[in-house]
Amino acid sequence: MAPASKTPPPRDRVVVRAPGKINLSLKVGDIDARGYHSLATVFQAVDLYETVTATRASTLSLELTSEVPGELPLDGSNLALRAAELLREECGVEFGAALHIHKQVPIAGGMGGGSADAAATLVALDRLWGTGLGSERLRALGAKLGADVPFAMLGHTALGRGNGTDLTTVLTHGEWTWLLAIPGGHLSTPAVFRKFDEISLATGRALPGQPDRDERQLQALSGANLELLADTLHNDLQVAAFALHPGLEPVVEAAERLGAPAALVSGSGPTIAVLVEDEAQARSISAGLMRAGLVENCLVARGSAPGASVLEES
Repeated sequence: MAPASKTPPPRDRVVVRAPGKINLSLKVGDIDARGYHSLATVFQAVDLYETVTATRASTLSLELTSEVPGELPLDGSNLALRAAELLREECGVEFGAALHIHKQVPIAGGMGGGSADAAATLVALDRLWGTGLGSERLRALGAKLGADVPFAMLGHTALGRGNGTDLTTVLTHGEWTWLLAIPGGHLSTPAVFRKFDEISLATGRALPGQPDRDERQLQALSGANLELLADTLHNDLQVAAFALHPGLEPVVEAAERLGAPAALVSGSGPTIAVLVEDEAQARSISAGLMRAGLVENCLVARGSAPGASVLEES
């Protein structure tokens, strides 16, 4: 009898979902030889998902349905199609696929929705096409598309070092509930980093070669300590995001005034992640922010959600 193949057979249809994320802390260091800022960040995946359905086809195509407002390109600049092309190039194949993305993660909101699209696409097409790269090689491939892609595959909660792609899983206990306040508008990640550099230069702030991880935050997560986690939420990019989007700081201030333990800009923004005690408090703060006209929408989410996972295949 011939030995079983380690490479899974190709499929006709695969459905994969991957989570959005927030950054519980984001410390930014100096620029390395490749032109990237060194980072120390704690990612937490939340249960807002991007669901990619990949169906065998002769060419590559992309369709989109969304539960959140905003426009996304459907051409070759889309991260899902870029992920598909990258996998074809990596494996030397010329297969096609009809891709459909169902979006729950705010678009251009600093929550890694595009990265989740890419992560789910890589996992789905690896199975659809039978390329059999496995999780470690897929994460390495995803890192070529963006720093958040490998985390969308890993999920849960993780410490990111380097440019964010060097990941270590973080032990967590308890349930974490977040109100995601969406103020409208969008922020370009490169623009936020450029503003951060301008502010650092103007204030004479010396950036470390590699920022230190926050041990108190890791302790808060492992000990299910909400008060300590609130005290350790931090984002070095927040001042830059405030400068580029004047509507953000009032949301953070109002959320905390309404009783939230803490609030901060998620990643490069503009979504504001509000740490809350439970869903009832989230609803109360959401109502207050909406009444004040400070946000366009609010979503309630929980961490730490699993990474990219196969829902269906046939």
